[in-house]
Amino acid sequence: MFFTHPNRAHGPGAALRRLGIQVNGEDLRLIAAEATRDLWRTELSGRYDGEKLWRFVLDQYTDLWAFELSVPSRLLLGEPDEDHRRTHGLWDGRTPLLGCGSCGHWECWPLLAVISADDCIVTWSEFAQPRREQWGELLIGPYTFDRAAYEAALADPEVLDADPGWAWLPSDDDPNA
Repeated sequence: MFFTHPNRAHGPGAALRRLGIQVNGEDLRLIAAEATRDLWRTELSGRYDGEKLWRFVLDQYTDLWAFELSVPSRLLLGEPDEDHRRTHGLWDGRTPLLGCGSCGHWECWPLLAVISADDCIVTWSEFAQPRREQWGELLIGPYTFDRAAYEAALADPEVLDADPGWAWLPSDDDPNA
């Protein structure tokens, strides 16, 4: 469910790792893209179509920094620290799961969800993009996870040598090709 991968960017931060999220075997970035594609299509009114629209939608989100989300952080258990509460009115009880695909920061273009946890389960629900309030709650989830397995996966995420998101790009964009 959780994995780390190298940051795609070059320059400052290039050596840092990002924490990726899979839900039921599907990358959360793809889930978010699928949930927002028609919203973008309506909003962009024909400026993009087909493959260009899909590429635009895929580029909207990136994984967050592993050091922000990994243990001992309690963020992914629905317990944000002060840094993740300073959201200029965006917080509304939600936790950032993905960040801006352009700059990499969650404050700029976050995918947020309500995370609740009890002794047995962790639930993600009420997904939203706060920069597009008109979209309302996104058609993502809710997802329920066994808490013990969730915490174990978060404490020891799979370590990947490359961002699996490169597989979504045309081969001429893939730096590993």
